Amino acid sequence: MKNSLQNDLGKMLLRILPSMFLLTHGIPKLQRLLNGDFGFADPIGIGELPSLFLAMIAEVVCPILIIVGYKTRWASIPVVIVMAVAGFIVHHSDPFKGKEMAFLYLVCFLVVALIGPGKFSLDRK
Repeated sequence: MKNSLQNDLGKMLLRILPSMFLLTHGIPKLQRLLNGDFGFADPIGIGELPSLFLAMIAEVVCPILIIVGYKTRWASIPVVIVMAVAGFIVHHSDPFKGKEMAFLYLVCFLVVALIGPGKFSLDRK
């Protein structure tokens, strides 16, 4: 019983804290979109506006869903993809220090996708 509670608390912390941190990167992207500033990197060749929009979805909408634990595993996938693009493509020539944050987010959200949200989530209600 105690171990189960600890696991669910750990899953909740792993969901909520990285998601809150990721919002600090996503909210400026949302503000750029709302202000009409669509200049952004185009790392996979789909255009600046689609790249900015997809990054904003992965860094604002998905973390909010993950925080409340709604469709958690599905919401983690766009974050993993965007962080993989950031780490392996956007920052490919940077030293590890320049890639580290993207890789940390990638691992956190990959784990969330694999283990699920835990008991303290809307997915469990």
